[in-house]
Amino acid sequence: MLLKISTLFVAGALFAGAWLVPWPQTTNSATPVTDSNPVELGAVHWSRDLDTGTAEAKRTGKPLLVLFQEVPGCSNCTRYGSVTLSHPLIVEAIEEFFVPVCIYNNKDGADAAALRKFNEPAWNNPVVRIIRSDHRDIIPRISDFRSSATLVQGMLRSIQAEGREAPAWLRLVAEELQTREAGVTTATFSMYCFWSGEKAFGAIPGVIETEPGFQDGREVVRVTYNPDIIQASELERLTRPKGISACSRESGFRADREPKYYLAQTHWKYVPMTSLQACRANALAGNGQSPEAVLSERQQELGQYVQAHPKQKWENAIGTTDLAKAWAAAGKKQASGK
Repeated sequence: MLLKISTLFVAGALFAGAWLVPWPQTTNSATPVTDSNPVELGAVHWSRDLDTGTAEAKRTGKPLLVLFQEVPGCSNCTRYGSVTLSHPLIVEAIEEFFVPVCIYNNKDGADAAALRKFNEPAWNNPVVRIIRSDHRDIIPRISDFRSSATLVQGMLRSIQAEGREAPAWLRLVAEELQTREAGVTTATFSMYCFWSGEKAFGAIPGVIETEPGFQDGREVVRVTYNPDIIQASELERLTRPKGISACSRESGFRADREPKYYLAQTHWKYVPMTSLQACRANALAGNGQSPEAVLSERQQELGQYVQAHPKQKWENAIGTTDLAKAWAAAGKKQASGK
C-alpha cells in the first residue's frame, strides 16, 4: 500500500524556528541586520537601505532580492521569517546570488518611499521582488508567502534569466521543497543488502529520501519519492537487476541504526544536509565519488574544516530530524576550535 503524506506540515516542522542560528556571514558592503534580526527577517543578513543595496548591486552585478515585510508582523510574517527565511540553504542562496534588501511595509520615511516606488501595499503579508539594479523586475513579484518552494523556484528562474547557471544544490532544495509541499509517496523494497539498496535508490531522479531497515525478517529500504516524476513500479524495474523487489505491504518496518552506510564512512557525515542531498551524497560516496557535487559552498567549507580537524568531537548528522541542532553544534565547534 502506498502512503500519501501531507506536506506543508512536514516542511514546516523540519525547518521552523530552530534554523534561526545563521550560517557564517558572507561579505557584503551593504549595511546588514545581523544577529539581532527580528523573527520576521529570519537569518538573512539584510540591507535596510534601498539606495545602499542598489549601489552594491551595481558594483557586484548581482540582482537585488527585496523583501517587503511587516515588522512586527502577523503570524504569516513571523512564519515566513522563521521557516522560509531561516532555512540555511535558502539563506545561503539569497546571500550568495543576490543583494538582499528589506523594506518594512509598516514604517514611514525611506521605507514608505520605497513602497510607493514599487507600488507595494502597506501593512501587507510578505512579498519578494527580484530586480535588477535599475529596479526592473527580473521575474514577477512573489506573493505566495505560504510556500518556501515558490521563493526558491523564483530565485532559480532569476539566476537563469541573468544568464548564470544555478548550482545543483539549489536545484535539489527546490525539488525537495516542491515535492514535500505537493505531497510525497512511500514504498518499501526488499533486497539482499540494504546498503547497496540505499545507494541504488538514492541516485534515481524523483527519490527524495531513503531509509534502510528490516521488515518480515528481510533487509529493506523505505523510499520516499515524487509520484509526479516516478512510480513504485518504475523504481522496482530500475533496481530489479540488483535483486530488489517491492514489498507486498508497508507495515512492520523497523529502521536500521546506521543509515547512509557509504556516506557514513566519510567525514561528510558530520555536515548537516537535507534528506535529498543525503540521498545523492550517499549514492556518490558509494560509487567512489565526492559528495561535494551536491553540497553548497558553506557545506563544503564545513566539511573541509572537519577533515582538517578530525580530533574534534563532531556529531554524526546523518538521519537527524533536528537539522538546526546539528548545524548549530557543528558551527559552535568550528567557531571554538574545540
